[in-house]
Amino acid sequence: MSVAFRPAVDSGAAGAIPNLSDADTRERLTPAAVDGVVRLAEVWRLTSSEVCALLGDVSERTWFRMKKGEWSGALSHDTLTRVSALVGIFKGLRLLFSEPLSDEWVRLPNKGPLYGGRRPLDAMIEGGIPKMLEVRQHIDALRGGL
Repeated sequence: MSVAFRPAVDSGAAGAIPNLSDADTRERLTPAAVDGVVRLAEVWRLTSSEVCALLGDVSERTWFRMKKGEWSGALSHDTLTRVSALVGIFKGLRLLFSEPLSDEWVRLPNKGPLYGGRRPLDAMIEGGIPKMLEVRQHIDALRGGL
C-alpha cells in the first residue's frame, strides 16, 4: 500500500518551524496531523492502544473519534511533536527500504543497541519523545550512510 504524506506548511517563511506553543498554529496543523496519523496507523498496522501510547495524551475514545473524522479539537504541543517524529520515521523508512520492509520495520525485533532486541515500536512507546527522536536520528543516519 503506497501512502503519501503531505507535511503541513507553515504560512510564514518557507522552511520556518511552526510555533507549537501558539494555539492558532496547533489548531491549523491538527487536521493534517490527525490525517497523517490515521494513515500511518493503517500502514504500520497499529492497534488503538499502540497509537494512543505513541501519541501520549490521546485516549482511545478520542482516537476512535479522530479516525471517524468526528473530533474537532486541537492537538497539544507534545502530541504534534510526536506526530512530526513519527511521520519523519515513516518517510525515512520509505526512502531507506522497499515495501514491505519499510512498513514492517517498526514491528520487527531489532538487535541494535538503541532497541536491545525489542521492536522499535515498543522502544518508542516506552521512551516517548526522546526515544522517537533517537529512532528518527537513527533512520536519518542510516540513510546518510553513517
